[in-house]
Amino acid sequence: MPIVERYPLAYPAPGITRQVLCDSAGLMMVAFAFEAGATGERHSHPNVQSTYVESGRFRFEIGRESLEVGPGDSFVIPSGVEHGCTCLAAGRLIDCFTPRRPDFL
Repeated sequence: MPIVERYPLAYPAPGITRQVLCDSAGLMMVAFAFEAGATGERHSHPNVQSTYVESGRFRFEIGRESLEVGPGDSFVIPSGVEHGCTCLAAGRLIDCFTPRRPDFL
């Protein structure tokens, strides 16, 4: 039987909340809620990241590309690629990271 943990909310930037939903050494699922206008600053990490847009609208900058996404869209950000986003309409993203991001625990 898997163990279900409840992780606390974190506030990584103004207008953004983060909550780890589940994790193991090789995989982590995290929910991010954004207010309209909130910005996820450009950054990179060694983890591969997949993102699913549960709700809202977002403009992502991934490497040199710009991508506007909405509910039901998903994409992958390769390891080491710089990326960030701006929330155009309040919403929620579900991100998976492999391996897990210990900095989120």
